[in-house]
Parts: sequence; structure tokens; C-alpha cells
Amino acid sequence: MSTNKLSRILAVAATALAIGAGAAYAVQPADHGEHGGWHGHFMKELTQLHNQLNLNADQEKQWQAALDTMKQNHEAQRANHEQIKNQFKAAQQQPILDLNAMAAAHQQVEQKDAQLRQQTSDAWLKFYNGLNDQQKTTVSTALKQRFAKMEARHEKMRERWENRKDAASAPAANQ
Repeated sequence: MSTNKLSRILAVAATALAIGAGAAYAVQPADHGEHGGWHGHFMKELTQLHNQLNLNADQEKQWQAALDTMKQNHEAQRANHEQIKNQFKAAQQQPILDLNAMAAAHQQVEQKDAQLRQQTSDAWLKFYNGLNDQQKTTVSTALKQRFAKMEARHEKMRERWENRKDAASAPAANQ
């Protein structure tokens, strides 16, 4: 694998962690920053990663800029979805649904959200690209651990799904 390709994969992975962390962080109530179940745990992991990186002043500015961008964009996405939810509620009051208008509104929100995600990704990539190799290794290790946890959760969900599917089909087979 080429160095550029590997670098790009790591950058995308770092962005994935940061975006996920940002979403978790942004939905934290102001008074529940360190608690709050899964979101609190994830924010704690992000804070630990931040502390491990030993950022210099310029890197810290980039971290804060990426974090601020992420929070602002998350709030904008929440507002977009609230707007579309309200539009759909209003549309449901009509005797005949205007599915074309509903689809167009949904598409517009998807486009806005895609732009916001890209801005967030760009901000985190700018931060990541300013790290030295030791810091990138630290981020990579954290990402690999996070990906392993995600895969384990997905595997458990697949197993539960299979068990439910098998249980649902068992009575039909016995008839």
C-alpha cells in the first residue's frame, strides 16, 4: 500500500472518530458533560485522547477550531432536521400529500447536511495533518480500539438479529 493511500486511510479514520465524537459531544447537555451514558463515555475517551496528544499551541488552536466547527455543524444539522420534521407535520395536515415537495425538502436537507459533514471532516483533517508521526500513531491506536469496539457491538447486534430471525421462523416450521 502506498504511503499516500495509507495516509489518506488514516486521515479518514481520524475524521470518522472526530465526527463521531463531535456528534456525541454536541448532544451533551451542558450540565452532564462527564456523565450521560454512552455519550459521556465517548466524550471521556475523546478527552483522554486529547490529553495524550500533548498538543502545541498551534495544534491546540486547530483542535479547538475543529471541535467548534463540529459542534456548530451538529447544531445546524439538528435545526435542519427539526425544520424538516415540522414541514412533514404540516404536510400531513393536507388531504393529499405532496410527495414531490416532501422529497424535495428531504433532498435539500440531505445536501445541507452533507456540506456540514464535509466542513467538519475538513476541519478535523486539517487538525490531523498538523500532527507529528508520534501523535498520529496515538490517534491511530485510539481509532483501532474504537473500531474494534464498534465491530464487537455490530457482531452482537448481528447475533441478536439472527437469533430473533431464527426464533420467529421456528414456530412457522413446526406448523
